[in-house]
Amino acid sequence: MTVHFEPCTYSGEIKAPPSKSVAHRLLICAGLSAGESRIDGIYDSDDISATLDCLAASGAVIRRRGGSAAVRGADPRGRTRCVFGCRESGSTLRFLLPVALLSDQPAIFTGSDRLLSRPLGVYEDICAARGLRFERTPGGLTAAGRLRGDAFSVPGNISSQFISGLLFALPLAEEDSVIDIIPPVESASYIDMTLDALSRFGITVERRGNRIKIPGGQTYSPADAAVEGDWSGAAVYFALNATGSDIRVSGLPPVSHQADSAVAEIIERMSRRRCTVDISGCPDLAPVLMAVAPALRGVRLTGTSRLRLKESDRGAVMAAELKKCGVDAVPGENSIDIPKTRMHAPDVPLCGSGDHRIVMACSILLSLLGGDLEGAEAVNKSYPRFFADLGSLSKLPAGKNRRQ
Repeated sequence: MTVHFEPCTYSGEIKAPPSKSVAHRLLICAGLSAGESRIDGIYDSDDISATLDCLAASGAVIRRRGGSAAVRGADPRGRTRCVFGCRESGSTLRFLLPVALLSDQPAIFTGSDRLLSRPLGVYEDICAARGLRFERTPGGLTAAGRLRGDAFSVPGNISSQFISGLLFALPLAEEDSVIDIIPPVESASYIDMTLDALSRFGITVERRGNRIKIPGGQTYSPADAAVEGDWSGAAVYFALNATGSDIRVSGLPPVSHQADSAVAEIIERMSRRRCTVDISGCPDLAPVLMAVAPALRGVRLTGTSRLRLKESDRGAVMAAELKKCGVDAVPGENSIDIPKTRMHAPDVPLCGSGDHRIVMACSILLSLLGGDLEGAEAVNKSYPRFFADLGSLSKLPAGKNRRQ
């Protein structure tokens, strides 16, 4: 899908989309509960649909009505052999693989080539050390064996999703467990988000610093919960406001475990002066910050090495799209420098590279400069209403004074 932009500023009100990160966690807890839960605020995004499909494949019964899902959970320990179709959702794969290992029956995980090429070595090592099957196959991987409570050491600088995956599974093991997180710990707030979801569904864990103790033999209790607004999806609107728009965003929680809730403060800093921003805890903000930086004071992003492991190599991809607009971003091993630059409209279309975050970031550039965006359908991964929401806003051609 190609979307055309004319240079403009926007005004109006947008309700923030529901948080994909929170939705994954609440749905998985509901899918593991001994009873029926209701989760409100569910988007039909590709990633959330993947998690719902996988929960259904493992025995959960799910009824959808509008933006709500009634979920009757199933005990994963009684699961039979099944296929988990993860599409392109790294959260789905990493959260559910340890859960699937609670059964002796094989679990076959499928997904896009890009998904299956993303790092899974943490789980591979855990399986190898415990005699569990972890086998990569053409188009997927197979995991089998029964995961038992144990002491686990997990690096904290690859992805917090590995820690969250273990946290979902280990309360259902018979034995107690301990997870020692090896510092440095990046995206720590996402671990807190998982712990919050677990507590809502009656699971008890104890965290002291980088050690988490998980009593075994627990049972998930059904609960009703609502998905909070997504700071990641709303980041685009804060960036547009910094360049002349007047968009009011409702539905965002003022206090949240979402690391991307820092976006408003970060963009305000970038508007005042050129600064350095460590994104190791909020890597999903990188494309938006890269897109808006040339129009503000420029920025130096640090903690960027993990951007190579996302749906695309986000640092390299955004640098290529910025180059089309006259911006020379300078990538390093773990940093990216974006100068303040007078940009120009691209002579060729910008490309979403199959990455929802890239599509939304390129929409900022093209709202400022005009032009075409190819591959815009990638927003369906997390925010399928993005272009409808953007189109619902009032537009004023660039250069006009909105107060006139």
